[in-house]
Amino acid sequence: MKAGTRALGVAESFADGDDRSVLCGAVLRADRTADGFVFGSCTVGGTDATAAVESLFVDLDREDVQYLLLAGIAPAWFNLVDLRALADAVERPVLSLSFESSPGLEPALHREFSDDALDERLATYRAQPPRRRIEVNDDAVWVRAVGVDAARAAEIVRAYTPEGGRPEPLRVARLAARAARRFRASDGDV
Repeated sequence: MKAGTRALGVAESFADGDDRSVLCGAVLRADRTADGFVFGSCTVGGTDATAAVESLFVDLDREDVQYLLLAGIAPAWFNLVDLRALADAVERPVLSLSFESSPGLEPALHREFSDDALDERLATYRAQPPRRRIEVNDDAVWVRAVGVDAARAAEIVRAYTPEGGRPEPLRVARLAARAARRFRASDGDV
């Protein structure tokens, strides 16, 4: 992958008692150069994460971003992202990464929600592509990809992960989201 190829990594941060989660989008080039940031939010426990991430992409207004990487599929306490709808909206490949093996979200969704709230989340969750394990450096990540096949998804993840198991766009976005949340908590606004 060319050194200047850009990806937007989106991560979030919220604390107990928050009703909104801070989202950060960090644009990084494949050579690890940070090239832009955008901030937004979504509702903790809500259903607006897909729209919120789409808004980040639109607000960023960067045609040179080639890939959208997400830290997980359920930010802000099960506010599920519809990866297919997001990929259609941003017209870019979308990859959702998780960093631990798990049986999936269905048991947790059944435990935390009921009735229409459960049905809506299950429908969104079940419509997503399956997770695939990708070995990167000495770690493993689990990736759901829309707009690229499994081999290309692995190439993208590895290209943006110079060390460890977390791609740089997601690592930087997570750091910035946490800092913005702490700033918001101390000053009352972001």
